[in-house]
Amino acid sequence: MVTEEHSMQAGEREQVGSALALERVSFGYDGEPVLHEVSLQLAQGELVGLLGPNGAGKTTLLRLASGLLAPAGGRVLLVGHPLRGLTRATVARNVAVVPQDFAVQFAYTVRQIVALGRMPHRGLLGTATPTDRRAVARALAATHTDDLADRVFNELSGGERQRVLLALALAQESPIVLLDEPTAHLDVKHQTETLELLRRLNRERGITVLAALHDLNLAARYFPRLLLLHHTILADGPPAEVLDAALLSRVYGTPVQVGILRGEEHLSVLPVGTRAPTGQAEALPTPGRPEQPPPTPLVHVFVGGGSGELLMRALADAGISFTAGPLNVGDSDYALAERLAAATLVEPPSASISAQSLAAAHEALGAARAVVVCPTPLGHGNLALLDLACDACRAGAVVVLLNPGGTAGTRKASVAARDFTGRGPELYAALEAAGARWANSPREVLALLGEAGMG
Repeated sequence: MVTEEHSMQAGEREQVGSALALERVSFGYDGEPVLHEVSLQLAQGELVGLLGPNGAGKTTLLRLASGLLAPAGGRVLLVGHPLRGLTRATVARNVAVVPQDFAVQFAYTVRQIVALGRMPHRGLLGTATPTDRRAVARALAATHTDDLADRVFNELSGGERQRVLLALALAQESPIVLLDEPTAHLDVKHQTETLELLRRLNRERGITVLAALHDLNLAARYFPRLLLLHHTILADGPPAEVLDAALLSRVYGTPVQVGILRGEEHLSVLPVGTRAPTGQAEALPTPGRPEQPPPTPLVHVFVGGGSGELLMRALADAGISFTAGPLNVGDSDYALAERLAAATLVEPPSASISAQSLAAAHEALGAARAVVVCPTPLGHGNLALLDLACDACRAGAVVVLLNPGGTAGTRKASVAARDFTGRGPELYAALEAAGARWANSPREVLALLGEAGMG
């Protein structure tokens, strides 16, 4: 048990499931409520974007999560321990905060600013040790600010300052980093550089990241999980679920449209009435437009486990009608398929694929001109679906095997990595022998469908 007189050790971190959690947290200023019963949990190593309009409570939530504010109700847990029971030094060794604005009155060098991150490890008046100096050097190198080390912080550009503040957080060597608008006041180049750096550090070091953001398009591009906050959590999940046009229009108070622009691999959010650049597909239809009779589905998609989110968005955005499934209710692809597919073949939660679903899938493939097989986890229940796709390919249907980022040399290993039956590579080889085509992205899938006269 951790008390005010003790700090958490590395072993304790490993014994606890989540890195950071808020349980029914409420807070207000001068009697005005800002957050109401906010609950969320961040797993170790997650990269999470926090969205919401001005005044939604994003900065307040980060201050509560870092212990700078105490909740009026509920509690904050740091690796399973109530934040209120920890010393400030303990919290600082586990949570680093990158503020939106950071000002210093004196001509501190970049190295001196980054060295501030070592304070939780040596105390306010402690002398820097070789360990501290090594940590500062690693942070400067990781953020590519080592060439700025002797420059005065206040003389740097906005993008350079943001990298230095991230270096300060890294020097703190905390497993959790909270960022408040890390791309604010930056131009497009420095916004991209900052988020690329953040994503790389998350992947290489396993740092848990929660970043408040205003730009929905950057959030969709860089963050696999998004939280939509408006005084409470309204949506929590991948971009394809959270960036819902109707929900965003209501929360931000302005009509928006959401879709995947042709040639892109991530969701885009545009004001209603905005047209995509010439030669690209317009985003999803504006809410309120008269609905047209649904076209006959041209494509059947085998999805599951989140493997089909971008593909289904891309098909819908390109105006290609499709069917999907079989899918279990509650599968991460289920909700999106229900919204975008002309029809979804459904099984109860956790149920195996029934004979009725197999018959329905056979019928759907018979009606479609193309089949797309997404990189779903392969269990014994869905091997029969690969057999159906192989039969459809031999009967003349276009069959596309989606394998994001794959190459001819890595495809077999990619299939084997998600195969729990031992037969996955064999069935994929049969599909390839029957004439199935490989695609590395939804964009390539659309190109192959276009070649077949369906784009």
